[in-house]
Amino acid sequence: MMSLQNQTVLITGASSGIGEACARVFAEAGAKLILVARRQERLEELAKELSNTSVHSLVLDVCDRAAVEAALSTVSAVDILINNAGLSRGLNKLQEGEFQDWEEMIDTNIKGVLYLTRLIVPGMINRGRGHVVFLGSTAGHQTYPNGNVYCATKAAVRVISEGLKQDLLGTPIRVSSVDPGLVETEFSQVRFRGNSDRAKTVYQGLTPLTPMDVAEVILFCATRPPHVNLSEVLLMPTDQAGSMLFNRQT
Repeated sequence: MMSLQNQTVLITGASSGIGEACARVFAEAGAKLILVARRQERLEELAKELSNTSVHSLVLDVCDRAAVEAALSTVSAVDILINNAGLSRGLNKLQEGEFQDWEEMIDTNIKGVLYLTRLIVPGMINRGRGHVVFLGSTAGHQTYPNGNVYCATKAAVRVISEGLKQDLLGTPIRVSSVDPGLVETEFSQVRFRGNSDRAKTVYQGLTPLTPMDVAEVILFCATRPPHVNLSEVLLMPTDQAGSMLFNRQT
């Protein structure tokens, strides 16, 4: 098991859900944190709770390339990058989709991931160490009805992860894609724009993953010996066997 003492971990989408859970498990493991999110109050509250380690907060929208470049120019070495920020908007047939929804998903799930990765990986190469973790999804493996563009963005994340691993071959930099199924977070609230009743139906009748379940898998990837690279981890609740195959109790 590789020690994370004094390693610096940058986590995007850190103010809630899987990102917040990652902040907690990596802090407990002794890592120093750089937490990135749009919601300043949530970041400040989390930083106060994680007083046992060094926490640097960046209020930042990963879709804004100029802002990302400016913010990262103030950041010292990053040992582990967790590309967690992502979202889904709407659940429509493609021919009925909203352009704004598509742009939000593409800008966040693909372009935001690319911006952070492009700016941080060269430093890892120069220092001869590093690990990039992408938060994918079962949706990147199996398309589901009305999930067309969201599934496409998560398929893109999987391909970007594969491509980066190939591009880094010959360096000690590790690359992992952690691809969960149903996780109970704010994901469905965001997808349905605050419609709590509709969001609850996503998880009804089954036991979904928790953010901590996923964070612990990411921690496991990051703490393997340096010669071990977990390239792709697909995890689902026991009550799920595919993007749209669930065991729901009535």
